[in-house]
Amino acid sequence: MTARSPAVNAATPRLPSVDKLLHTPALQALQQQYGTSSTTDAVRQVLEGLRPALRDGSLHADQVTETALVQATAQRLTERFAPRLRSVFNLTGTVLHTNLGRALLPQEAVDAVVEALTTPANLEYDLDTGGRGDRDDLVEQLVCELTGAEAATIVNNNAAAVLLALSTLAAGQEVVVSRGELVEIGGAFRIPDIMKRAGCQLVEVGTTNRTHAKDYAEAVTDATALLMKVHTSNYAVMGFTKSVSDAEVTAMAHERGLSMLVDLGSGTLVDLRQWGLPHEVTVRETVEAGADIVTFSGDKLLGGPQAGIIVGRKDLIAKIKKNPMKRALRVGKLTLAALEPTLRLYLHPEKLAERLTTLRLFTRPPADMQAQAEALRPQLQDVLGDAWVVETAAMHSQIGSGALPVDNLPSWGLKLYPASGKQAGRQLTQLEARLRALPRPVIGRLHDDALWLDLRCLEAPAQPQFEQQLHALR
Repeated sequence: MTARSPAVNAATPRLPSVDKLLHTPALQALQQQYGTSSTTDAVRQVLEGLRPALRDGSLHADQVTETALVQATAQRLTERFAPRLRSVFNLTGTVLHTNLGRALLPQEAVDAVVEALTTPANLEYDLDTGGRGDRDDLVEQLVCELTGAEAATIVNNNAAAVLLALSTLAAGQEVVVSRGELVEIGGAFRIPDIMKRAGCQLVEVGTTNRTHAKDYAEAVTDATALLMKVHTSNYAVMGFTKSVSDAEVTAMAHERGLSMLVDLGSGTLVDLRQWGLPHEVTVRETVEAGADIVTFSGDKLLGGPQAGIIVGRKDLIAKIKKNPMKRALRVGKLTLAALEPTLRLYLHPEKLAERLTTLRLFTRPPADMQAQAEALRPQLQDVLGDAWVVETAAMHSQIGSGALPVDNLPSWGLKLYPASGKQAGRQLTQLEARLRALPRPVIGRLHDDALWLDLRCLEAPAQPQFEQQLHALR
C-alpha cells in the first residue's frame, strides 16, 4: 500500500505568494526602478531558493519575514543590474595599466565622444560633395602633420595594424626580423603568431641579445618582401647587447628594392625629454629614418583611445586600405571622435602637459603627491585602527607595462602593513580584497610585506570620493 503524505495543516505557515509580495510598497518601488518582469523573476528566484530548506525542515516559513524577502529581492536585482565595467582607483603605480584601460582620455575627447553618442555625425559622409566619404579622412591630415608621414589609416589596435600591414605587403613571402624583437604582448599574442596569420614566413636573424647589420643582409633572398623592426616597448634586454638602427635597416631594405616596416608599439608623438621623462623614439623620428610603414598604438604614450595607427608611404597605405581585412579591423565613430581632439592637443604644445591626461600624470610633481599622502594618512589610519601601520612613503611609479616598462618616476603614496608580524601575508591579502570590494574599488600593489598605494593617478577632483568611501573599511 502506497504511503500517503501527511496532510498539510491549514495553520502551517507558508511563504507569501509572488503576487502578494509584488503588491508591497517596497517591491512596487523596485518595479518602478527595475521593471515588473525583472522584479517578478527576482522574487520567484528568492522564493525558490528557500524551498529546499523548507522541504528538509532546516527552515520554517514562519522564520522568513516579508522584510527579509524584500531585502533578498533587492539584493538580487542590484547584482543583476550592476555594471561589469566599473570605475576603479588605480593606485598601482602603473600609469598606462593594460588591465585597467591604459590611457585616460582628456576632457576634450570625452566631450566629443558624448556628442558622437547622441547625434548623427559625418562618419563616412563628405560634407563638401554630399557623397560617400572615407572615415580615415577625419584624422588623416592631423596624423600626417604630427608624424611627417605621407598618408595614414586607422584600425582597432596595434596588433591589428601589424596584421593588416603584413597581410597586404608580404603575404606568401618572407619577412626578416631580429630574434631579439620577437615580442609577446598581453594575452600571449606573439609577433610570430601574427605573422603566421598574415600569411608571411618569418625569417629570424641574429640572437636574443645581439643582431648585426650583416645578419639582415645575409638573410635577404628573392622571396623576401620586407625587413621589419619591432620596438621592444614592453621589455628590455640589458648587458651584452647589439642592435641595428631603424635608419641602417631601412637603408639596406631600400638598396635591395624592399620595403621597411617598423612596429613602434607605444607611439609617442613628442620628445618626452622636454618634461624630464625618459626618451622614447617618436613616430616622426622613425618616419624621417626612412621607414616605409610605421604602426603604433593610440592608447599608450599618445594618450588617446585604443586604436592602431598605420602611417607611411602613400602608395603603400593605399594598398593597405584596399585589403578586405581593413573593413573587419576598422574603428567606429567613438574611437575617431576621441582620437581627433586628442591629436589636436598636440598642436598646442605649450599646454600639452596640462591638457593631455597621460602626460599630466607622468609629470605630477612629487611634492604634490607627498602632501596628498600626508593628508590621507591619518584618515586611513583612523579607519584601519591600531592593528595596522599606515606610513607615507616615497616610491616609484611605472610609466606602463607596454611602454617604457623599466623606466620609473619618483612618486609618493601610502605604505600599509600589519602592526603585528603574525600572519602578515594573510592580513595583507584580506585588506587588498576589502579595498577591491569598495563601491569604487581601490587597486593597490602588494610588495615587500606591505600594501602600497601610489597616489600618482589620484588627482585632486577624485580625492573626495576616495575619502568618502574609506568609512566602509571599518
